[in-house]
Amino acid sequence: MTKKKKSQNTSSTICQNKRARYEYSIEEKLEAGLALAGWEVKSLREGRCQLIDSYVVIKNGEAWLVGANMTPLTQACTHFVTEPRRDRKLLLHRKQIDRLVSAIEAKGYTCVALSLYWKQGRVKCEIALVKGKKLHDKRETEKNRDWDRQKQRIMAAH
Repeated sequence: MTKKKKSQNTSSTICQNKRARYEYSIEEKLEAGLALAGWEVKSLREGRCQLIDSYVVIKNGEAWLVGANMTPLTQACTHFVTEPRRDRKLLLHRKQIDRLVSAIEAKGYTCVALSLYWKQGRVKCEIALVKGKKLHDKRETEKNRDWDRQKQRIMAAH
C-alpha cells in the first residue's frame, strides 16, 4: 500500500488586520518578509499575534513594522527579556521601498500591515498602501456587506 503525500498548505494565515480593511481603502498590496527572533516564530506558530494599530514606517531607507504585538510563550522565553511590541524589520527590495516612500510622501498614502501568513516555511507580511475612508464610505461598505449577507440567505432558502 502506498503512503499518501501530505498536502502542505503553502499559504496559511496567522493573523489579519480586519480594522485596516474597514478604516482604509486599499490601493496597492505588497508582500514582505519579516526579520524575527526565535521566540517570535514560536509565538506565531501558536497564533499569538495581533496586527491591530500596526503600520509601516520607513527609517533610514529601511521598512519597519511598528505596533505589531507578538505575545511570548512562557515556556519558550525564560532566559531572556522579550519585548512583544518591538519594531520588526520588513524585508523588501530597494525599488519597492522607493515606491512606498514616493507614494507616502507625494500622494498622501499610509502604509499598514494587512496580514501575516506562512509561505514555504517563512513568515510573510502583506502590507498595503491605503487611504483613509470617510464616514460615508464606511457606511456604504457596511450597507454592501449587509446586502451580500441578505443575498446569501435568499439564495440558500431557494
